[in-house]
Amino acid sequence: MRRTMSLLGAVLLLTVATAVPAAATGRDGDWPSWQGDTRGSRHAAAEHRITAANVGGLKLKWAFAYPQTGAPVKSQPAIVDGTAYFGGPDGVFYALDARTGATRWTFSLLSVDPAAGAAIVLDGPAVARGKVYFGDSRGYVYALDARTGRLRWAKDTDAHPAGMHTSSPLYYRGRIYIGSSSGENTGDANSPCCTFRGHIDALDAETGETAWRYWTVPEPRQTGTWPSGAPRFEPSGAGVWSSPVIDPDTGTLYVGTGQNYTGSAGDFDSLLALDARTGAVRWKQQVTKADTWRSLCNDPEPEGYCPGLGDGSALDYDIGATPNIFRTGGRTLVGVGQKSGVYHAFDARTGAVEWRRQVGVPLPSGGISGLQWGSSYDGHRIYVASYFADPGAVVALDPATGREVWRTPNPADGCTTGGAAAHPGVCTLAHAPAVTTSPGVVFEGGNDGKFRAYSARTGAVLWQFDTIREFAGVNGLTGYGSALSGNGGAVVANGMVYVQAGYWPFYPSPYGNVLLAFSL
Repeated sequence: MRRTMSLLGAVLLLTVATAVPAAATGRDGDWPSWQGDTRGSRHAAAEHRITAANVGGLKLKWAFAYPQTGAPVKSQPAIVDGTAYFGGPDGVFYALDARTGATRWTFSLLSVDPAAGAAIVLDGPAVARGKVYFGDSRGYVYALDARTGRLRWAKDTDAHPAGMHTSSPLYYRGRIYIGSSSGENTGDANSPCCTFRGHIDALDAETGETAWRYWTVPEPRQTGTWPSGAPRFEPSGAGVWSSPVIDPDTGTLYVGTGQNYTGSAGDFDSLLALDARTGAVRWKQQVTKADTWRSLCNDPEPEGYCPGLGDGSALDYDIGATPNIFRTGGRTLVGVGQKSGVYHAFDARTGAVEWRRQVGVPLPSGGISGLQWGSSYDGHRIYVASYFADPGAVVALDPATGREVWRTPNPADGCTTGGAAAHPGVCTLAHAPAVTTSPGVVFEGGNDGKFRAYSARTGAVLWQFDTIREFAGVNGLTGYGSALSGNGGAVVANGMVYVQAGYWPFYPSPYGNVLLAFSL
Protein backbone atom coordinates (compact mmCIF):
# COMPACT_ATOMS: atom_id res chain seq x y z
CA MET A 1 0.00 0.00 0.00
CA ARG A 2 1.42 3.39 -1.00
CA ARG A 3 0.74 6.07 1.54
CA THR A 4 1.93 8.91 3.71
CA MET A 5 2.63 7.67 7.23
CA SER A 6 2.25 9.85 10.32
CA LEU A 7 3.69 9.48 13.80
CA LEU A 8 0.63 7.55 15.02
CA GLY A 9 1.09 4.91 12.34
CA ALA A 10 4.72 4.14 13.07
CA VAL A 11 6.60 2.21 15.69
CA LEU A 12 9.88 3.93 16.39
CA LEU A 13 13.19 2.49 17.44
CA LEU A 14 15.06 5.29 19.19
CA THR A 15 18.18 5.19 21.33
CA VAL A 16 19.31 8.20 23.28
CA ALA A 17 22.96 8.16 24.29
CA THR A 18 23.10 11.55 25.96
CA ALA A 19 20.85 12.84 28.68
CA VAL A 20 19.87 15.95 26.74
CA PRO A 21 20.10 15.84 22.93
CA ALA A 22 21.63 18.89 21.28
CA ALA A 23 18.88 21.33 20.35
CA ALA A 24 18.28 22.32 16.76
CA THR A 25 17.50 25.98 16.27
CA GLY A 26 14.73 25.41 13.75
CA ARG A 27 15.92 28.32 11.64
CA ASP A 28 14.86 28.27 7.99
CA GLY A 29 17.29 26.26 5.87
CA ASP A 30 19.86 24.95 8.34
CA TRP A 31 21.34 22.55 5.78
CA PRO A 32 19.06 22.78 2.76
CA SER A 33 21.13 20.59 0.45
CA TRP A 34 24.62 19.24 -0.19
CA GLN A 35 27.22 21.22 1.75
CA GLY A 36 24.40 23.50 2.91
CA ASP A 37 24.10 25.34 -0.42
CA THR A 38 21.04 25.43 -2.73
CA ARG A 39 23.20 26.40 -5.74
CA GLY A 40 25.28 23.21 -5.64
CA SER A 41 28.66 24.84 -5.07
CA ARG A 42 29.85 22.18 -2.59
CA HIS A 43 32.13 24.89 -1.20
CA ALA A 44 32.76 25.47 2.51
CA ALA A 45 33.44 29.13 3.25
CA ALA A 46 36.33 30.45 5.35
CA GLU A 47 34.18 30.37 8.49
CA HIS A 48 34.56 26.57 8.48
CA ARG A 49 38.30 27.04 9.10
CA ILE A 50 39.86 24.46 6.77
CA THR A 51 42.27 26.17 4.34
CA ALA A 52 45.34 25.43 2.23
CA ALA A 53 47.47 26.83 5.04
CA ASN A 54 46.33 24.31 7.64
CA VAL A 55 44.89 21.29 5.82
CA GLY A 56 48.16 19.41 6.25
CA GLY A 57 47.44 19.35 9.99
CA LEU A 58 44.25 17.29 9.70
CA LYS A 59 44.21 14.27 12.03
CA LEU A 60 41.66 11.52 12.50
CA LYS A 61 39.46 12.53 15.43
CA TRP A 62 37.01 9.63 15.45
CA ALA A 63 35.62 6.78 13.39
CA PHE A 64 32.09 5.41 13.45
CA ALA A 65 31.87 1.77 12.37
CA TYR A 66 28.88 0.08 10.75
CA PRO A 67 27.84 -3.56 11.01
CA GLN A 68 28.94 -5.71 8.08
CA THR A 69 26.01 -5.78 5.63
CA GLY A 70 27.62 -5.94 2.18
CA ALA A 71 25.79 -2.75 1.19
CA PRO A 72 27.61 0.46 0.22
CA VAL A 73 27.83 3.48 2.50
CA LYS A 74 26.36 6.36 0.49
CA SER A 75 24.81 8.92 2.84
CA GLN A 76 26.87 12.11 3.04
CA PRO A 77 26.31 13.68 6.49
CA ALA A 78 24.63 17.00 7.20
CA ILE A 79 26.18 18.98 10.09
CA VAL A 80 23.80 21.26 11.98
CA ASP A 81 24.10 22.72 15.48
CA GLY A 82 26.78 20.26 16.57
CA THR A 83 24.99 17.17 15.23
CA ALA A 84 25.97 14.94 12.29
CA TYR A 85 22.96 13.40 10.51
CA PHE A 86 23.34 10.50 8.04
CA GLY A 87 22.05 7.07 7.09
CA GLY A 88 23.89 3.78 7.35
CA PRO A 89 24.01 0.60 5.22
CA ASP A 90 22.18 -1.21 8.05
CA GLY A 91 18.75 0.39 7.68
CA VAL A 92 19.37 2.89 10.47
CA PHE A 93 19.44 6.68 10.36
CA TYR A 94 21.91 8.23 12.83
CA ALA A 95 22.35 11.50 14.71
CA LEU A 96 25.81 11.81 16.33
CA ASP A 97 27.64 14.46 18.27
CA ALA A 98 29.65 16.03 15.44
CA ARG A 99 32.71 16.65 17.63
CA THR A 100 32.92 13.32 19.48
CA GLY A 101 30.91 10.80 17.43
CA ALA A 102 28.73 9.92 20.42
CA THR A 103 25.28 8.69 19.42
CA ARG A 104 22.42 11.08 20.18
CA TRP A 105 19.60 9.10 18.63
CA THR A 106 18.86 6.51 15.96
CA PHE A 107 15.83 5.73 13.82
CA SER A 108 15.07 2.35 12.22
CA LEU A 109 13.70 2.54 8.67
CA LEU A 110 11.95 -0.78 9.25
CA SER A 111 9.72 0.93 11.80
CA VAL A 112 7.91 2.39 8.79
CA ASP A 113 5.98 -0.13 6.68
CA PRO A 114 7.89 -3.30 7.71
CA ALA A 115 5.91 -5.31 5.14
CA ALA A 116 7.70 -3.39 2.38
CA GLY A 117 10.98 -5.00 3.43
CA ALA A 118 14.40 -3.77 4.45
CA ALA A 119 15.74 -0.43 3.28
CA ILE A 120 18.89 1.65 3.46
CA VAL A 121 19.59 5.36 3.03
CA LEU A 122 21.31 6.12 -0.28
CA ASP A 123 21.18 9.94 -0.19
CA GLY A 124 22.49 12.76 1.99
CA PRO A 125 19.94 14.42 4.30
CA ALA A 126 18.70 17.99 4.35
CA VAL A 127 17.94 19.80 7.62
CA ALA A 128 15.53 22.71 7.84
CA ARG A 129 13.16 24.26 10.39
CA GLY A 130 13.92 21.64 13.03
CA LYS A 131 13.40 18.63 10.75
CA VAL A 132 15.77 16.28 8.93
CA TYR A 133 14.70 14.93 5.53
CA PHE A 134 16.02 11.95 3.56
CA GLY A 135 14.93 9.17 1.20
CA ASP A 136 15.49 5.42 1.12
CA SER A 137 15.96 2.47 -1.21
CA ARG A 138 12.22 1.63 -1.14
CA GLY A 139 11.14 5.03 -2.42
CA TYR A 140 10.09 6.49 0.94
CA VAL A 141 10.87 10.07 1.97
CA TYR A 142 11.08 10.81 5.72
CA ALA A 143 10.86 13.86 7.94
CA LEU A 144 12.19 13.40 11.49
CA ASP A 145 12.42 15.79 14.41
CA ALA A 146 16.05 16.91 14.26
CA ARG A 147 16.36 17.10 18.06
CA THR A 148 14.76 13.80 19.07
CA GLY A 149 14.52 11.60 15.96
CA ARG A 150 10.74 11.37 16.33
CA LEU A 151 8.95 10.65 13.06
CA ARG A 152 7.00 13.62 11.70
CA TRP A 153 5.94 11.97 8.44
CA ALA A 154 6.99 9.34 5.92
CA LYS A 155 5.72 9.08 2.37
CA ASP A 156 6.17 6.35 -0.21
CA THR A 157 6.67 8.47 -3.31
CA ASP A 158 6.84 5.79 -5.98
CA ALA A 159 4.18 3.22 -6.87
CA HIS A 160 6.83 1.24 -8.75
CA PRO A 161 8.33 -1.55 -6.60
CA ALA A 162 11.84 -0.74 -7.85
CA GLY A 163 11.63 3.00 -7.15
CA MET A 164 14.26 4.47 -4.83
CA HIS A 165 15.99 7.71 -3.87
CA THR A 166 19.66 8.30 -4.61
CA SER A 167 18.84 11.98 -5.15
CA SER A 168 19.47 13.99 -2.00
CA PRO A 169 16.53 16.17 -0.92
CA LEU A 170 16.62 19.94 -1.33
CA TYR A 171 14.67 22.23 1.01
CA TYR A 172 13.45 25.53 -0.43
CA ARG A 173 10.60 27.78 0.73
CA GLY A 174 8.61 25.15 2.54
CA ARG A 175 9.06 22.36 0.04
CA ILE A 176 11.28 19.31 -0.38
CA TYR A 177 12.50 18.59 -3.91
CA ILE A 178 13.74 15.06 -4.60
CA GLY A 179 14.27 12.80 -7.61
CA SER A 180 13.36 9.14 -8.07
CA SER A 181 15.54 6.48 -9.69
CA SER A 182 15.49 2.70 -10.02
CA GLY A 183 17.58 -0.40 -10.65
CA GLU A 184 14.82 -2.14 -12.62
CA ASN A 185 17.08 -2.31 -15.67
CA THR A 186 19.42 -4.72 -13.84
CA GLY A 187 16.93 -7.62 -13.93
CA ASP A 188 17.57 -10.92 -15.70
CA ALA A 189 16.27 -12.08 -19.07
CA ASN A 190 13.07 -13.48 -17.55
CA SER A 191 12.07 -10.19 -15.93
CA PRO A 192 9.47 -7.93 -17.55
CA CYS A 193 11.31 -4.80 -18.64
CA CYS A 194 10.79 -2.05 -18.08
CA THR A 195 8.01 0.01 -16.53
CA PHE A 196 9.82 2.47 -14.26
CA ARG A 197 9.50 6.20 -15.08
CA GLY A 198 11.87 8.75 -13.56
CA HIS A 199 10.39 11.78 -11.84
CA ILE A 200 11.22 14.83 -9.74
CA ASP A 201 8.78 15.66 -6.93
CA ALA A 202 8.00 18.76 -4.90
CA LEU A 203 6.64 17.80 -1.47
CA ASP A 204 5.16 19.95 1.26
CA ALA A 205 7.87 20.00 3.93
CA GLU A 206 5.32 20.01 6.77
CA THR A 207 3.07 17.18 5.57
CA GLY A 208 4.82 15.26 2.80
CA GLU A 209 1.94 15.82 0.41
CA THR A 210 2.85 16.19 -3.27
CA ALA A 211 2.75 19.77 -4.61
CA TRP A 212 3.76 18.73 -8.14
CA ARG A 213 5.51 15.95 -10.06
CA TYR A 214 7.44 16.06 -13.32
CA TRP A 215 7.70 12.76 -15.22
CA THR A 216 10.79 12.31 -17.36
CA VAL A 217 9.30 9.76 -19.81
CA PRO A 218 5.81 8.96 -21.14
CA GLU A 219 3.94 6.07 -19.57
CA PRO A 220 5.43 2.74 -20.74
CA ARG A 221 3.27 0.49 -22.94
CA GLN A 222 3.73 -3.20 -23.74
CA THR A 223 5.23 -3.50 -27.21
CA GLY A 224 5.74 -7.26 -27.35
CA THR A 225 7.98 -9.72 -25.59
CA TRP A 226 11.70 -10.30 -25.08
CA PRO A 227 13.26 -13.50 -26.52
CA SER A 228 12.62 -15.20 -23.14
CA GLY A 229 8.90 -14.49 -23.46
CA ALA A 230 8.97 -11.84 -20.72
CA PRO A 231 6.80 -8.79 -21.45
CA ARG A 232 8.57 -5.88 -23.12
CA PHE A 233 7.55 -2.29 -22.30
CA GLU A 234 8.65 1.02 -23.86
CA PRO A 235 9.73 3.72 -23.19
CA SER A 236 11.11 3.59 -19.65
CA GLY A 237 13.88 4.83 -17.39
CA ALA A 238 15.36 8.34 -17.35
CA GLY A 239 15.72 8.09 -13.58
CA VAL A 240 16.70 11.14 -11.54
CA TRP A 241 19.85 9.92 -9.79
CA SER A 242 21.30 13.35 -9.07
CA SER A 243 20.33 15.96 -6.51
CA PRO A 244 18.54 19.11 -7.65
CA VAL A 245 19.74 22.69 -7.17
CA ILE A 246 17.79 25.95 -7.14
CA ASP A 247 18.72 29.48 -8.12
CA PRO A 248 16.92 31.61 -5.48
CA ASP A 249 17.20 34.68 -7.71
CA THR A 250 14.92 33.17 -10.37
CA GLY A 251 13.18 30.31 -8.56
CA THR A 252 14.50 27.87 -11.16
CA LEU A 253 15.21 24.25 -10.24
CA TYR A 254 17.87 22.37 -12.22
CA VAL A 255 18.28 18.58 -12.21
CA GLY A 256 19.80 15.91 -14.44
CA THR A 257 18.34 12.65 -15.73
CA GLY A 258 19.61 9.22 -16.74
CA GLN A 259 19.34 7.00 -19.82
CA ASN A 260 16.32 5.14 -21.17
CA TYR A 261 16.02 1.52 -20.06
CA THR A 262 13.90 0.60 -23.09
CA GLY A 263 12.71 2.58 -26.11
CA SER A 264 13.99 6.03 -26.91
CA ALA A 265 11.76 8.83 -25.73
CA GLY A 266 11.32 11.47 -23.09
CA ASP A 267 13.87 13.57 -21.25
CA PHE A 268 16.70 11.04 -21.01
CA ASP A 269 20.29 12.31 -20.47
CA SER A 270 18.91 15.82 -20.00
CA LEU A 271 19.40 18.83 -17.80
CA LEU A 272 15.97 20.16 -16.85
CA ALA A 273 15.22 23.74 -15.81
CA LEU A 274 11.85 23.82 -14.03
CA ASP A 275 9.80 26.47 -12.27
CA ALA A 276 10.29 25.52 -8.62
CA ARG A 277 6.79 26.70 -7.72
CA THR A 278 4.81 24.88 -10.42
CA GLY A 279 7.12 22.32 -12.04
CA ALA A 280 6.60 23.93 -15.47
CA VAL A 281 9.48 23.57 -17.94
CA ARG A 282 11.54 26.72 -18.49
CA TRP A 283 14.00 24.92 -20.76
CA LYS A 284 15.67 21.55 -21.17
CA GLN A 285 18.87 20.37 -22.83
CA GLN A 286 19.27 16.77 -23.99
CA VAL A 287 22.99 16.08 -24.22
CA THR A 288 22.88 12.61 -25.85
CA LYS A 289 20.90 11.89 -29.04
CA ALA A 290 20.12 8.26 -28.11
CA ASP A 291 20.98 6.25 -25.00
CA THR A 292 19.12 3.03 -24.14
CA TRP A 293 20.88 0.66 -21.77
CA ARG A 294 20.14 -2.19 -19.37
CA SER A 295 22.61 -4.49 -17.64
CA LEU A 296 21.90 -7.34 -20.10
CA CYS A 297 23.78 -5.24 -22.66
CA ASN A 298 26.93 -6.53 -20.93
CA ASP A 299 25.79 -10.18 -20.92
CA PRO A 300 27.84 -12.73 -22.89
CA GLU A 301 24.74 -13.22 -25.10
CA PRO A 302 22.96 -9.86 -25.24
CA GLU A 303 21.35 -10.40 -28.65
CA GLY A 304 17.68 -9.51 -28.54
CA TYR A 305 17.88 -7.89 -25.11
CA CYS A 306 19.95 -4.81 -25.98
CA PRO A 307 18.71 -3.12 -29.16
CA GLY A 308 21.23 -0.30 -28.70
CA LEU A 309 24.16 -2.61 -29.43
CA GLY A 310 23.37 -2.50 -33.13
CA ASP A 311 23.38 1.27 -33.52
CA GLY A 312 25.86 2.17 -30.78
CA SER A 313 23.29 3.77 -28.47
CA ALA A 314 23.77 1.38 -25.50
CA LEU A 315 25.81 3.99 -23.65
CA ASP A 316 24.65 4.50 -20.04
CA TYR A 317 25.71 8.16 -20.15
CA ASP A 318 23.48 9.53 -17.40
CA ILE A 319 23.68 12.96 -15.93
CA GLY A 320 24.08 11.54 -12.44
CA ALA A 321 25.97 14.54 -11.09
CA THR A 322 24.48 17.48 -9.23
CA PRO A 323 24.60 20.75 -11.22
CA ASN A 324 26.53 23.90 -10.23
CA ILE A 325 25.07 27.41 -10.56
CA PHE A 326 27.80 30.03 -10.95
CA ARG A 327 28.40 33.61 -12.07
CA THR A 328 31.01 34.59 -14.63
CA GLY A 329 31.37 37.70 -16.79
CA GLY A 330 28.22 39.20 -15.31
CA ARG A 331 26.11 36.20 -16.36
CA THR A 332 24.68 33.21 -14.51
CA LEU A 333 25.56 29.79 -15.90
CA VAL A 334 24.55 26.29 -14.84
CA GLY A 335 27.04 23.49 -15.39
CA VAL A 336 26.86 19.73 -14.94
CA GLY A 337 29.04 16.68 -15.48
CA GLN A 338 28.00 13.61 -17.46
CA LYS A 339 29.13 9.97 -17.41
CA SER A 340 30.40 10.52 -20.96
CA GLY A 341 33.19 12.55 -19.35
CA VAL A 342 31.89 15.91 -20.59
CA TYR A 343 31.23 18.92 -18.37
CA HIS A 344 28.50 21.07 -19.96
CA ALA A 345 27.88 24.77 -19.21
CA PHE A 346 24.60 26.47 -20.21
CA ASP A 347 23.11 29.93 -19.90
CA ALA A 348 21.00 29.52 -16.76
CA ARG A 349 18.16 31.66 -18.15
CA THR A 350 17.85 30.30 -21.71
CA GLY A 351 19.62 26.95 -21.73
CA ALA A 352 21.89 28.02 -24.59
CA VAL A 353 25.20 26.14 -24.69
CA GLU A 354 28.08 28.29 -23.41
CA TRP A 355 30.84 25.71 -23.54
CA ARG A 356 31.59 22.01 -23.16
CA ARG A 357 34.78 20.31 -22.04
CA GLN A 358 35.74 16.65 -22.42
CA VAL A 359 37.34 15.93 -19.05
CA GLY A 360 37.08 12.15 -18.66
CA VAL A 361 37.36 9.16 -20.97
CA PRO A 362 33.99 7.84 -22.23
CA LEU A 363 33.49 4.11 -21.61
CA PRO A 364 30.13 3.08 -23.08
CA SER A 365 27.87 0.32 -21.71
CA GLY A 366 28.64 0.18 -18.02
CA GLY A 367 28.36 3.55 -16.34
CA ILE A 368 31.84 3.51 -14.80
CA SER A 369 33.35 6.40 -16.71
CA GLY A 370 33.07 10.15 -16.81
CA LEU A 371 31.92 12.50 -14.08
CA GLN A 372 29.85 10.59 -11.58
CA TRP A 373 28.24 12.46 -8.65
CA GLY A 374 29.18 16.11 -8.58
CA SER A 375 31.66 18.95 -8.92
CA SER A 376 32.49 22.05 -6.91
CA TYR A 377 32.72 25.80 -7.57
CA ASP A 378 34.73 27.96 -5.14
CA GLY A 379 34.04 31.33 -6.78
CA HIS A 380 37.15 31.04 -8.95
CA ARG A 381 37.19 27.67 -10.69
CA ILE A 382 35.11 24.55 -11.25
CA TYR A 383 36.63 21.33 -9.95
CA VAL A 384 35.65 17.94 -11.36
CA ALA A 385 36.91 14.39 -10.88
CA SER A 386 36.79 11.54 -13.39
CA TYR A 387 35.95 7.96 -12.50
CA PHE A 388 37.58 5.16 -14.55
CA ALA A 389 39.85 6.91 -17.06
CA ASP A 390 43.14 5.00 -16.74
CA PRO A 391 43.69 6.80 -14.45
CA GLY A 392 40.95 9.07 -13.16
CA ALA A 393 41.98 12.66 -12.49
CA VAL A 394 41.01 15.76 -10.54
CA VAL A 395 40.71 18.73 -12.92
CA ALA A 396 40.24 22.50 -12.49
CA LEU A 397 38.32 24.39 -15.19
CA ASP A 398 37.95 28.09 -15.99
CA PRO A 399 34.23 28.83 -15.44
CA ALA A 400 34.11 31.39 -18.26
CA THR A 401 35.54 29.23 -21.03
CA GLY A 402 35.92 25.66 -19.78
CA ARG A 403 39.69 25.89 -20.32
CA GLU A 404 41.57 23.29 -18.32
CA VAL A 405 43.66 25.10 -15.69
CA TRP A 406 45.31 22.07 -14.18
CA ARG A 407 44.92 18.29 -14.10
CA THR A 408 46.21 15.91 -11.44
CA PRO A 409 45.91 12.19 -12.24
CA ASN A 410 45.19 9.78 -9.41
CA PRO A 411 48.73 9.26 -8.03
CA ALA A 412 50.35 6.31 -9.75
CA ASP A 413 51.33 4.69 -6.44
CA GLY A 414 47.74 4.63 -5.19
CA CYS A 415 47.45 0.86 -5.61
CA THR A 416 51.01 0.00 -4.54
CA THR A 417 51.09 1.88 -1.24
CA GLY A 418 49.06 1.68 1.95
CA GLY A 419 46.36 -0.91 2.54
CA ALA A 420 45.47 -1.15 -1.16
CA ALA A 421 48.87 -2.68 -1.95
CA ALA A 422 47.72 -6.00 -0.51
CA HIS A 423 44.78 -6.11 -2.94
CA PRO A 424 46.08 -5.51 -6.49
CA GLY A 425 43.07 -7.34 -7.93
CA VAL A 426 40.68 -4.92 -6.24
CA CYS A 427 42.37 -1.54 -6.43
CA THR A 428 41.80 0.87 -9.31
CA LEU A 429 42.82 4.48 -9.93
CA ALA A 430 39.43 6.16 -10.17
CA HIS A 431 37.29 8.77 -8.39
CA ALA A 432 33.62 8.20 -7.56
CA PRO A 433 32.84 10.88 -4.92
CA ALA A 434 31.55 14.35 -5.58
CA VAL A 435 34.25 17.01 -5.25
CA THR A 436 34.23 19.35 -2.23
CA THR A 437 36.22 22.57 -1.75
CA SER A 438 37.19 24.95 1.02
CA PRO A 439 39.45 28.01 0.67
CA GLY A 440 42.46 26.90 -1.37
CA VAL A 441 41.66 23.19 -0.98
CA VAL A 442 40.00 20.53 -3.16
CA PHE A 443 38.90 17.32 -1.41
CA GLU A 444 38.45 14.08 -3.34
CA GLY A 445 38.70 10.37 -2.57
CA GLY A 446 39.70 7.43 -4.72
CA ASN A 447 39.04 3.75 -5.31
CA ASP A 448 42.53 3.21 -3.92
CA GLY A 449 41.12 4.04 -0.49
CA LYS A 450 43.06 7.30 -0.24
CA PHE A 451 41.30 10.49 0.84
CA ARG A 452 43.24 13.47 -0.53
CA ALA A 453 43.38 17.25 -0.29
CA TYR A 454 44.69 19.06 -3.39
CA SER A 455 45.85 22.63 -3.85
CA ALA A 456 43.08 24.59 -5.56
CA ARG A 457 45.78 26.76 -7.15
CA THR A 458 48.12 24.12 -8.58
CA GLY A 459 46.52 20.69 -8.13
CA ALA A 460 49.40 19.45 -5.96
CA VAL A 461 48.49 16.91 -3.27
CA LEU A 462 48.67 18.70 0.08
CA TRP A 463 47.53 15.86 2.36
CA GLN A 464 46.26 12.30 2.16
CA PHE A 465 44.87 9.64 4.46
CA ASP A 466 44.73 5.90 3.78
CA THR A 467 41.41 4.31 4.81
CA ILE A 468 42.26 0.68 3.94
CA ARG A 469 42.79 -0.49 7.51
CA GLU A 470 40.91 -1.33 10.68
CA PHE A 471 39.37 1.40 12.83
CA ALA A 472 38.17 1.24 16.43
CA GLY A 473 34.74 2.81 16.22
CA VAL A 474 33.52 5.20 18.91
CA ASN A 475 30.34 3.08 18.94
CA GLY A 476 32.23 -0.03 20.09
CA LEU A 477 32.43 -1.78 16.70
CA THR A 478 35.51 -2.41 14.58
CA GLY A 479 35.31 -0.97 11.09
CA TYR A 480 37.32 -1.15 7.90
CA GLY A 481 37.80 1.38 5.13
CA SER A 482 37.29 0.92 1.41
CA ALA A 483 36.94 2.99 -1.74
CA LEU A 484 35.77 6.50 -0.83
CA SER A 485 32.02 6.67 -1.23
CA GLY A 486 30.05 8.02 -4.15
CA ASN A 487 26.54 9.53 -4.01
CA GLY A 488 28.16 12.24 -1.90
CA GLY A 489 31.63 13.35 -0.96
CA ALA A 490 33.56 15.05 1.81
CA VAL A 491 31.78 17.48 4.15
CA VAL A 492 33.64 20.44 5.67
CA ALA A 493 31.99 22.07 8.68
CA ASN A 494 33.13 23.95 11.77
CA GLY A 495 36.80 23.06 11.56
CA MET A 496 36.18 19.38 10.79
CA VAL A 497 36.03 17.18 7.70
CA TYR A 498 33.77 14.11 7.37
CA VAL A 499 33.86 11.38 4.75
CA GLN A 500 32.32 7.94 4.20
CA ALA A 501 34.58 5.02 3.21
CA GLY A 502 32.53 2.11 1.92
CA TYR A 503 31.96 1.91 -1.84
CA TRP A 504 32.76 -0.27 -4.84
CA PRO A 505 35.21 -1.89 -5.19
CA PHE A 506 34.98 -3.31 -1.67
CA TYR A 507 38.21 -4.39 -0.02
CA PRO A 508 37.88 -7.77 1.74
CA SER A 509 37.26 -7.56 5.48
CA PRO A 510 35.02 -9.23 8.07
CA TYR A 511 34.07 -5.75 9.32
CA GLY A 512 31.66 -3.12 8.12
CA ASN A 513 32.76 0.20 6.67
CA VAL A 514 33.21 3.57 8.38
CA LEU A 515 32.37 7.25 8.65
CA LEU A 516 35.60 9.15 9.41
CA ALA A 517 35.87 12.56 11.08
CA PHE A 518 39.03 14.69 10.94
CA SER A 519 40.02 17.84 12.82
CA LEU A 520 43.02 20.14 13.09
